[in-house]
Amino acid sequence: MHEILKAERMTTSASERPREPGGFTVGRYTFHHKTKWDRFVAAGKNATFLFRRDYMDYHQHRFQDHSLMIYHGSELVGLVPAHLAADGSLVSHEGLTYGGLVVSRVATLKHVLGCFHAVLRHLSAARISRWFYKRIPGFYNTLPDGEVDYALFLVDARLYRRDCTLTVSEADRLPFIKSRRALIKKAAALGVRIVSENSFQPFWEQVLVPQLAVRHGAKPVHTLEEITILASRFPKQIRQFSAYCGDEIVAGTTIYETPTVARAQYGAVTEMGRETGAQAYLFGWLLDKYKNKRFFDFGTSNEDDGRVLNHGLLNWKEGFGARCFPLDFYEISTANYTKLEPMLQGG
Repeated sequence: MHEILKAERMTTSASERPREPGGFTVGRYTFHHKTKWDRFVAAGKNATFLFRRDYMDYHQHRFQDHSLMIYHGSELVGLVPAHLAADGSLVSHEGLTYGGLVVSRVATLKHVLGCFHAVLRHLSAARISRWFYKRIPGFYNTLPDGEVDYALFLVDARLYRRDCTLTVSEADRLPFIKSRRALIKKAAALGVRIVSENSFQPFWEQVLVPQLAVRHGAKPVHTLEEITILASRFPKQIRQFSAYCGDEIVAGTTIYETPTVARAQYGAVTEMGRETGAQAYLFGWLLDKYKNKRFFDFGTSNEDDGRVLNHGLLNWKEGFGARCFPLDFYEISTANYTKLEPMLQGG
């Protein structure tokens, strides 16, 4: 607790931030920085709307926010969406699908290494000894961010978890398997129709919540109230599509749109939806709708921190031509900032 309180007292004022080698400084995010934070996210090459404060802060009561802002001189050059865990370690945010260091489109390798050095040194000085880093999958980026992978290598980051997120390349689709095509044809013959919903209530209350409870003994991460609030804040990014057989909703998918990806954030189907092929019909329709995106992301098919595959989910997604991209989780010792210093000398 003493370590957490000490970290909380650290200021973000430019005059009091300790300057790192290379002119980098690190400070804590506060709500006064919201506009500056959101503008940087909008222009970042490896950021999505999930890093906007209106998304991150909807669950601020669940997490002790400890997001960081990195400056080079007076210029903001990087962000770290993060919170403190109960043991005092920094976690790149458990309330988000992915996280890590956000940088601008013009960030160079040396700047990214400088950002990592500054953050790790800052955390080490605050006696925060570990940073649990959740890598954003590369297909979400508008430009490559392999500089991050090199920085993780140099600081001896330990890969402790790897999930497989299943994606379809919209520019080079694989064909659907035969059984998937048959389900789509069946649904079309039965008159299944797709509706772009204005309300999340039908899907949440009649499909998603009851199906998760019956099949998995689980609840969706977002309540109906939370997803409704988030969609009101991000109406172009969060959308609901549902499949109806007659007047009955039988399947649905909640889509998160980013510049490069359409992601199926939630998906569920009733027994009638399975029998009629409605869910296959819905995903086939969505793949066509988002054909101008680079990728369609079906999400992961892993359990037990990546060590177990849900073969049913995997087979379902691969049947649409989806293939695996890694979603990686690293543990970094903050004392390893010194391993970057040889790379930052000279040049």
